[in-house]
Amino acid sequence: MNSEKKFSPIYLIPQLMVFGNSMDNIPVWAQAYFWGGIAGFALVLGAFGGYCLNISQRIIASIMAFGSGVLISALSFELMDRAYSRGGFDSTTVGFISGALIFTAANWILSKKGAKHRKRSGHQQSSQQDSNSGMAIAIGSLLDGIPESIVIGLSMLKGGVVSIVAVIAIFLSNIPEGLSSSAGMKKAGHGAVYVFGVWIGIALFSGLASLIGYTVFQNFSPDVIAATTSIAAGAILAMLVDTMIPEAFEIAHNFAGLITVVGFLSSFILTKLNP
Repeated sequence: MNSEKKFSPIYLIPQLMVFGNSMDNIPVWAQAYFWGGIAGFALVLGAFGGYCLNISQRIIASIMAFGSGVLISALSFELMDRAYSRGGFDSTTVGFISGALIFTAANWILSKKGAKHRKRSGHQQSSQQDSNSGMAIAIGSLLDGIPESIVIGLSMLKGGVVSIVAVIAIFLSNIPEGLSSSAGMKKAGHGAVYVFGVWIGIALFSGLASLIGYTVFQNFSPDVIAATTSIAAGAILAMLVDTMIPEAFEIAHNFAGLITVVGFLSSFILTKLNP
């Protein structure tokens, strides 16, 4: 029992909060890449659990429900609130709808290529059935992670300090994403090299996307930054409804709502403790 506590990802949260306040001597662009990479690394942790450990689908679905609640809270109280404070209703509304439209269109195209169930732990398309499904799943997983990573970089534009709440929320939600997707990839016949290659690559790209979010947008107007932030929020919410929440409801439907509420409340508390 002690060893489980020692290696539980939940126990990394206090260390992340302390470490985030002690990086004053590190260039902000390097911090942006670091925090994006940290959030992305949670995908690798989840992939290890889903591929190497025999975790029941019910547990995976429950963790997915918790992660969904965490992200819903983060995009409500972190992303949308920040976007509104920078650009008002116009930029926030246009960006939010645009983000949902962009994700939905891209997700629809990838679904036709075999990535429809990329977050499902038990119903992914077999790699023997469609040779293109593996690449589609990889691209789809990358599509899911881009908005979250850019948000981390954008959060550093004001004062050069990362939003630890956003990092923790994305970190916690990425664990079940990697967990469920890698379990499904394994059942679909994809080997360890492919599975871990996908998630390590996405983790590295997460750092790059966060860096882009900081460096590219630091000289843009508040309206553009607000629109970009709300685009990410819209894409994340569309991703949740299209991919994560269906996985949670499919197996843990009796308790999925309650678990999602607990995740939402956990993220809300973090937001208020670390404003």
